[in-house]
Amino acid sequence: MNGGGCHMSGGGGDSRVGESGSRPTITLEDLDTFNEDDFDSDLRSSNGGPDEENNAMEEEGQDRLLNYWQDIGRGHHVEVPQDMAQPIQQLTSDTKNTTDREKVPFTLVTCKDNCGNVQYEKRVYKKASWACITVREDTYEQSICAGFMKLMRYICQQNTTGNYLGMTLPIVTVVRTDDSRSSLSRDVTVAYYLPSQHQDHPPMPFDPDITMETWPATVVYSRSFSGPTTETSILGEIHALGEVLDSPELCVSESFIVAGYTSPAAAHRHNEVWFLERC
Repeated sequence: MNGGGCHMSGGGGDSRVGESGSRPTITLEDLDTFNEDDFDSDLRSSNGGPDEENNAMEEEGQDRLLNYWQDIGRGHHVEVPQDMAQPIQQLTSDTKNTTDREKVPFTLVTCKDNCGNVQYEKRVYKKASWACITVREDTYEQSICAGFMKLMRYICQQNTTGNYLGMTLPIVTVVRTDDSRSSLSRDVTVAYYLPSQHQDHPPMPFDPDITMETWPATVVYSRSFSGPTTETSILGEIHALGEVLDSPELCVSESFIVAGYTSPAAAHRHNEVWFLERC
């Protein structure tokens, strides 16, 4: 998880910049109110016997979930292809109770607060296996969407086990800034922490753009923030964390991590920005 832990100059994703089309773009607020259980209730009232009902529910549920993601993708000029229907359905089902998701383990060293408000946490993350993909799109949001979709395919059976690996939290992106921290590099690395049962022997991806990497033990300075992750908001959070650190010179100056604990499509997101302590 150091500055060179992911291949920041690697290849890009295969998503294409798309047109908005004639369908209205659903807002993030609309998506945040989406409830898969409501879809299930609608389908149960309109279908026949149990077997037919279950099959129809699964197929129609996948299509409707895919349509939601496609509408969100259009808003970011990212194409969400038809073959993403099953991965999206699997991950959506898995997100119903995020408290059961495995989180990247760490040891809390110190917590600095000001009048009860946490300024930052100093943590130690152990050596671990991550699946990474570096994407270069026109905007940060396009890059994380494209990278995350590729990782979704890997998590959902496109790996050497042929099984769904399960989601972990957070999904992280490695970003670089210029010397003045006024802009982000177009190369963004999206990374997925392998669940504990796969840490020693990570399943290999079918996608050659995804690399399996071992990140060394790392000291991280973490600051929480909410809302969408855009280039503007990330640069603002980087500056905010730099201002409250006692010794910002200890941290990598051009490479940072954004950790996301909620779906990229969620209206109310829980995020963190991480500074990595120099070795």
